[in-house]
Amino acid sequence: MPKHILLGVSGGIAAYKACELVRLLKKQGHEVSVAMSRAAAEFVSPLTFQALSGNPVLSETHDGAAADGMAHIRLTREADAFLIAPATANTLAKIANGIADNLLTNLAAARTCPLAAAPAMNVHMWRNPANQRNIAQLTADGITVFPPESGDLACGETGEGRMAEPATLAELLPDLWTEKILRGKNVLITAGATFEPIDPVRGITNLSSGKMGAALARACRAAGARVTLVHGLMQAALPAALHETVSAARAQDMYREVMARAADNDIFIAVAAVADYTVKNAAAHKIKKDGSGTPPVIELAENPDILAAAAALPHPPFCVGFAAESRNVLEYARAKRLKKNIPLIAANDVSLAMGGDDNQITLIDKHGETALPESGKDQAAAAIVGRIAHLLDEG
Repeated sequence: MPKHILLGVSGGIAAYKACELVRLLKKQGHEVSVAMSRAAAEFVSPLTFQALSGNPVLSETHDGAAADGMAHIRLTREADAFLIAPATANTLAKIANGIADNLLTNLAAARTCPLAAAPAMNVHMWRNPANQRNIAQLTADGITVFPPESGDLACGETGEGRMAEPATLAELLPDLWTEKILRGKNVLITAGATFEPIDPVRGITNLSSGKMGAALARACRAAGARVTLVHGLMQAALPAALHETVSAARAQDMYREVMARAADNDIFIAVAAVADYTVKNAAAHKIKKDGSGTPPVIELAENPDILAAAAALPHPPFCVGFAAESRNVLEYARAKRLKKNIPLIAANDVSLAMGGDDNQITLIDKHGETALPESGKDQAAAAIVGRIAHLLDEG
């Protein structure tokens, strides 16, 4: 759902990244208002942000263009979220200690909406004990801090301090206003396609893109859960800020990684398209044509059933399955839910779900069936998370 985002830009070289951030937020459909410190205007012109956002830029605490001179108060009342990116060490220190002596710190003090900060500074400034105390205080005050990344810094040094990339911030920002219906829950998710090698260059796989699993990981994170993602082959970018991401391309590898973690999680969502069979006689070297016209014989063996094994644990997590079918979708999904003894299954047609950006899901649980409208996978994921939370509340 589109929101009104107030973006604060403080004076650092990373201010140029805020331009891309505005573009991404606008692309997502959000309205963006920009407020700049005087120092920020030395790096990027206010006119640039005005052109990108389509809104006037506030660059002085008392803006004469506002009838009452209180734009710095009104902006935070109109915004759904306030993000300062980049946030310098100086700005963070002032906010942490309640100092309101410039535009951005006035906005932070007067706000009624959620506040987040994306620090950007030299690695030694980031690690400075005083700065770390300020970060801890901001977090204790309920302010979200999107940690900086490691890499090459403008000063020529290397280490922590790079502002999180605009795409990462655009992904994480909706977490600020999402209801925390899974707060305190540990969630384990599988995603993507598995790959069973026939020889070093060929294998058995499928068309799963991993987009639905990635969307569910984002939705669970936004809902307050600590998320572990075990993934096979992915065409989708891995979500940011997860507790753990584990690569497991083969079905048996995915089984091992899931079973090592399943008992420690409250919820297990099996989204990955896992191969039912593996190749028993996989070749050590690339199989070559021998001129006989006879194709090689490929022997198959059944892979372990990851979802059924997790559901059969003595104290299983709340298990959610997916049934991607090409025919008899609901019939097969109903049977799969009962056979694997799981409380919830999401049924969908492979013609729409596999590899695409949209999905049309029917949720099946003990209460019956709920057909969700066709939507983007992020919207479908949010609906699934809502259903999981409802069923967990029932006990």
